[in-house]
Amino acid sequence: MEVKVLDINGVETGRTVTLPESLFGIEPNDHAIYLAVKQYRANQRQGTHATKERSMLSGSTRKLIRQKGSGGARRGDINSPLLRGGATVFGPQPRSYRQKLNKKVKNLARASALSYKAKNQEVIVVEDFSFESPKTKRFVGILKALKVDAARTLMVLNNADNFVYLSARNIPNVSLMNVKLLNTYKVLESKYMVITESALGEMVNVLNA
Repeated sequence: MEVKVLDINGVETGRTVTLPESLFGIEPNDHAIYLAVKQYRANQRQGTHATKERSMLSGSTRKLIRQKGSGGARRGDINSPLLRGGATVFGPQPRSYRQKLNKKVKNLARASALSYKAKNQEVIVVEDFSFESPKTKRFVGILKALKVDAARTLMVLNNADNFVYLSARNIPNVSLMNVKLLNTYKVLESKYMVITESALGEMVNVLNA
């Protein structure tokens, strides 16, 4: 599939680039996408939730009521789970939610997500650009020129440009990502993908490796 290359003013440069079939032209695998998204979301969880069990509470160990004859449930000390302020039974404890996924499945899922974007004509290729200083207003102008300012947009860059990053940092619904960090979740999360020319060329080397 061929895509026209635009400049930062949204004007066609007269050049075209070919989206690699191995990344943008495969038959999408929905189950691979599901597994990759599930793994990404699970790996984002901190797993720091915790509740206190009886051994973690400080309090008198004196038995509050007699074992039998009260007509109520038997309970021991003031740390009993039956009482207000008592311990928690089988409550959550800190744990890791990380999941593993085979590399081939992750690559398949990422290529499937990119193929969906190409199929829906939601991939925009722009020529490389850089800023001399952080300027959010200028970056917003680029988004408006590309007609992607009203939707969630993922911009893929080849090299880290600190001034471009600072210019886009406070803009809602805009994410900047290095081509080496591209993942299935970020591709699906965005409506449009804006890819620089050099990043597209690097995609073939990095993502197909």
